Amino acid sequence: MNFDRADFGVSDVVENDELRPKVLQVKATHFNGLKLTIAIVVCFAVAMVFTVKKLKQETEWRAQENARLQMQLNNLKSKVDESNYKLEAITASSDSSNVKALSYIEGIQAKLKKINDYLSKRGLKGVSFRTANLAANNSKKNSSLSLYAKYNRYLEQLVTNVAMVPMGYPRLSSFTSFFGHRGNPFDFGRNEFHPGLDFRGKTGDPVKCTASGRVIFTGRAGGYGNCIRIQHMDNIQTWYGHLSKINVRVGQQVTVGQVIGKVGSTGRSTGPHLHYEVRRNGKPVNPSQYLTLNQ
Repeated sequence: MNFDRADFGVSDVVENDELRPKVLQVKATHFNGLKLTIAIVVCFAVAMVFTVKKLKQETEWRAQENARLQMQLNNLKSKVDESNYKLEAITASSDSSNVKALSYIEGIQAKLKKINDYLSKRGLKGVSFRTANLAANNSKKNSSLSLYAKYNRYLEQLVTNVAMVPMGYPRLSSFTSFFGHRGNPFDFGRNEFHPGLDFRGKTGDPVKCTASGRVIFTGRAGGYGNCIRIQHMDNIQTWYGHLSKINVRVGQQVTVGQVIGKVGSTGRSTGPHLHYEVRRNGKPVNPSQYLTLNQ
């Protein structure tokens, strides 16, 4: 028996769509676009990987190059430092020689000036000298260094000798009597031995010490009147007689050119004057040989 839909009085049969599989239809244009996108993404990823790898290689190469350059710079710096050290050593050696030479020369000049000061205080002409020129080359300075040292040591002793040895004039004036035998001013017709020099002067004129030393006597001494005796090196003494005033005391250290007393006419004297003696080993010697440097 055949039944139609009309037989049941149903115009349409309800079909269960949920029981039927659904078919997804994708247009070809969409699928082609997806493939293109995937291809682009893959290419970009490959490009990124290649770029990163390239950058990594470039970084490593630059690091190696930087290390190589740094090593070269360190080697160059080491050589420069070594050269600078050698140059500084040479300069320091030269400067040391220059400083030593300069110190010796300055010492020599200072000593010559001191000697001249001593001489001028005694009324003597000074030693002429000129300032040494340090503009000479280093080899000349170095070769002269020992000579400077030798001169410096020599002048050191010379300064002492010039200061300590009686030299020059106790006062600048003319002589009234000389060393040796002379007529006795108090007993006409008879001779006497005069053991020193007499310098003309007025009462109160200053009397200067002719060498540095130590005062060993002050006071009245018979015919010498008021007298000063000073002990110097090499067992030499200087005596100053007929003084009107004594400015020093026993035991006092005196320096060359120092005023030690004043001219007078005390003791066995015919008028104001200074009697000056130089004695070696206790015996009077002619003071004239000590008045100048060339005798």
